[in-house]
Amino acid sequence: QVQLVESGGGLVQAGGSLRLSCAVSGNILSINLMGWYRQAPGKQRELVATITRSDITNSADSVKGRFTISRDNAKNTVYLQMNTLKPEDTAVYFCNAVVLNTRPNLGVYWGQGTQVTVSS
Repeated sequence: QVQLVESGGGLVQAGGSLRLSCAVSGNILSINLMGWYRQAPGKQRELVATITRSDITNSADSVKGRFTISRDNAKNTVYLQMNTLKPEDTAVYFCNAVVLNTRPNLGVYWGQGTQVTVSS
């Protein structure tokens, strides 16, 4: 089994910062693409940012220049540094990872989500 556990969400005022973390554990051979997605009430889940094992990143236009994704391969952890937060960033943030497990099978795994609320 593979588990993703997120942390770091919370309530922050507009203009503030938060750092999300997501640790991947379990029967892992390697972790390929990792990413963050978010889902606001009444809206579809959307991509926030992704990062490859070799640190190539991609992010949504709405967060460019404010959010930074990074990863620590030794710790099987991905981070999302969120600066200059806006009320429209309020959402549940989900961690995602493409994992080669020990079977071996390649699978896509999700965390349980962490709430980020930005007050105006």
